[in-house]
Amino acid sequence: MDGGEVRGQAGDGEERGQAGGGGEEKARGRTVTRMKDPRALRAYAHPVRMALMGLLRTEGPLTATRAAELLGESSGTCSFHLRQLAKYGLVEEAGGGTGREKPWRATTTSTDWDATGDGSPETAAATGLLNTVIAEQYFEQLARWLEASPGEPAEWQEAAMLGDRILYVTPAELDALRGRVREVLDEYFERQLRPDLRPEGARLVTWLNIAFPNDFRKP
Repeated sequence: MDGGEVRGQAGDGEERGQAGGGGEEKARGRTVTRMKDPRALRAYAHPVRMALMGLLRTEGPLTATRAAELLGESSGTCSFHLRQLAKYGLVEEAGGGTGREKPWRATTTSTDWDATGDGSPETAAATGLLNTVIAEQYFEQLARWLEASPGEPAEWQEAAMLGDRILYVTPAELDALRGRVREVLDEYFERQLRPDLRPEGARLVTWLNIAFPNDFRKP
């Protein structure tokens, strides 16, 4: 995932990209691709493409061959998906190399789209598909951590989090809370762009932001 976040819903993360409270982007160095075209939303709703975006945003420019090695995919598969991402402005050639040996880079550090879209059935369907794929990717990552965690150092097992809070809030309060949490997380954002700022022992961590009404009850 590339660190993304859908406004008002669970995001792509790989999305790892984030939309700030009120739509403002305050973290230094953050840039955002805002997707509105339902064709782009559907195109992005693919696990390999999301994984590629995450790699490009955390590892820097990569060739299709190198990306394939990191993802366990074929170079042909990665080359195809990189071209599809480029079609919608999410990646671009970084210069140098030819064919599958030319490097690609992400055009921005984040991806964002409106949870409600333009209200059309086409956009609603595309947004729903993308949200579903992202949720599946999040929990696949969580499952991998839970499987691997017994072999991880004790300090990482203790620092990792899995839990929830039950809150009674209004939409405005929830939006404000999201903004406050993001301000805290943004203190570490520049480390994504500048490896020299990462202290010894720092690892790539996924912080999931998930909040939704949970008062649906059976009659």
